Amino acid sequence: MSLIYCIEDDSSIRELVTYTLETTGFSARGFEDGSSFYKAIEEDDLPDLILIDIMLPGVDGMEILHQIKKQAETKNIPVIMLTAKGAEYDKVMALDMGADDYVTKPFGMMELISRIRAVLRRTTVEKEPDSSLRYGRFELNEMKHSFHLNGKAIDLTNKEFELMKRLLSNPEIVITRSSLIDEIWGHDFSGESRTLDVHIATLRQKLGEAGDCIETVRGIGYRIRSKQRRRNHEKANPNF
Repeated sequence: MSLIYCIEDDSSIRELVTYTLETTGFSARGFEDGSSFYKAIEEDDLPDLILIDIMLPGVDGMEILHQIKKQAETKNIPVIMLTAKGAEYDKVMALDMGADDYVTKPFGMMELISRIRAVLRRTTVEKEPDSSLRYGRFELNEMKHSFHLNGKAIDLTNKEFELMKRLLSNPEIVITRSSLIDEIWGHDFSGESRTLDVHIATLRQKLGEAGDCIETVRGIGYRIRSKQRRRNHEKANPNF
């Protein structure tokens, strides 16, 4: 499920957009200004796409777009600008700064959803030749054998890399211990089952604060889950 961030100071528009996204198969979060958005980018999960209104209080949408495209960890996130400005100059300027699309108000909700899906399809296709897996703040490139957290390269051993690849290929899904051992160490592996646990422990240590995104599902195996989705699950299941 793709996570969409919407930065819009008009609460009625922001709530309508996030509601429509949630009811059409997306996960969505709304922000009234740049400050709350920057805080979420620093503390929570990176979105799959960002909607930005140009006319915002304080820092305007163009400056937010500029900051997004300047930072290594966010520069590849697709952006759609939402604004009442319809002048060709504003559209050209936004696109030249790295925006992927530009929607002028007033717009229909279904048109916006269609634009979002089109941008996500296009950017996903562009990533495929690069063999990249991206989930939240994690990015793994199989061809380059590289792994990044928040845009910073993390040195992983071959087994740690294979573990992350399987977890990121199946986000939110529990992968059994036996499956991980068979896929990474081979069907004829005769070592101790603790080998997997040790590798998970060292992997979590290398990830630092993000290490708790790798969850142990007792008696079954492991899964990777973003911080925001873990919080949503805990709120919905307080006694879980």
